[in-house]
Amino acid sequence: MKNNLSPSHQQELLQILKTRFEKNLNRHKELDWDRIQLKLEANPYKLQSLQQMEQTGGEPDVIAFNTSTQEYLFVDCSTESPNGRRSLCYDREALESRKEHKPANNVIDVATAMGIELLDENQYRQLQELGSFDNKTSSWIKTPDDIRKRGGAIFADFRYGHVFIYHNGAESYYAARGFRGMLKV
Repeated sequence: MKNNLSPSHQQELLQILKTRFEKNLNRHKELDWDRIQLKLEANPYKLQSLQQMEQTGGEPDVIAFNTSTQEYLFVDCSTESPNGRRSLCYDREALESRKEHKPANNVIDVATAMGIELLDENQYRQLQELGSFDNKTSSWIKTPDDIRKRGGAIFADFRYGHVFIYHNGAESYYAARGFRGMLKV
């Protein structure tokens, strides 16, 4: 992915991310913003992905550092599924299978174009340990191949103090269902 952010837009995004980082210290105890910023500045194309996460309502925030890969993990931390990434079916195959009332796009292609990955079930559950997300919406999550081969896809939400994992036809789409992404920097 090519970085199309001007230096001033990069600095503006870094300030948004820093402010969010400082406001939500419970999500990233023991991480240092200055080190994160240095890593982001060294990877400007990753800033482009974060900008797209921000523009679509994801409110990305760093939630962990993987010591084995030396990567920071940014995840969409918006209270509800990102508004700019809703009403999408699961993947290209599902989109092409619809004969009428097709959604504008699909989750897998949008995530790929943004340079981010869908959260899997474990990552979604870990995110819910950091706050309360998707109380009114739901989010598609990475679907295991054996489920997808049978025409299904899975999504998750948080209700009644619990994470629920559900299934749906991969071609379905809803105004209250989007997806959360993760970016490794």
